[in-house]
Amino acid sequence: MHANGSRNRLTPRQLDLYLGDNLFARLARTVCNVGVLPRKELHEAWEVARRVRRRFRGGRVVDLCCGHGLLAHVMLLLDDTAPTALAVDTRLTLNHRALSEAIVAAWPRLQGRVTFVQAALKEVELHKDDVVVSAHACGSLTDDILQRAQAAGARVAVLPCCQALRERGALDGWMDGALAVDVERATQLRAAGYQIWTQTIPAEISPKNRLLLGAPVHRPQSQGP
Repeated sequence: MHANGSRNRLTPRQLDLYLGDNLFARLARTVCNVGVLPRKELHEAWEVARRVRRRFRGGRVVDLCCGHGLLAHVMLLLDDTAPTALAVDTRLTLNHRALSEAIVAAWPRLQGRVTFVQAALKEVELHKDDVVVSAHACGSLTDDILQRAQAAGARVAVLPCCQALRERGALDGWMDGALAVDVERATQLRAAGYQIWTQTIPAEISPKNRLLLGAPVHRPQSQGP
């Protein structure tokens, strides 16, 4: 496994891996000093947020199945026009608050803009101006997130995982079962009136690296490289 895909926690011992004054290096050092986040999750959140923000600007960020909530924070750091972020999970991690407080201390402009909620997905009210994101919502949870975003007419970006937990579709005679599931998701999202974009994050971070983005076709989108 490549080091950036390691599930080992980042600690102050890894500070020298992230030298420099760019935003990612500063964020990584903040994460290291807290000592609670696996290295893999730092790189996943950064790579997902960078790609999403090239397409989708503004709007409330809703990070579903948020884990430590890092993705919600990075989304705000990369686009200060987004007013707030909501980080939601059915069971919040024990250390989510320590990580959030450290990031807010490093970037005081985030003060009061990230809210954590422990709740089921169905209890979260979504709006058409939201940007709904989720990194590795397991199995059918990804489908639930896509359906909730569609019902609200919101922009959405998901990095699926554990596709094998879902019943295989009609395409698995031609391709790997997990890929078949994700192709069907993309097709269904487009059929629901969404423009879609299919991308990947580096496989060295995670082999579950397919990123699906979608926005209602009537909504103008930001263009990025």
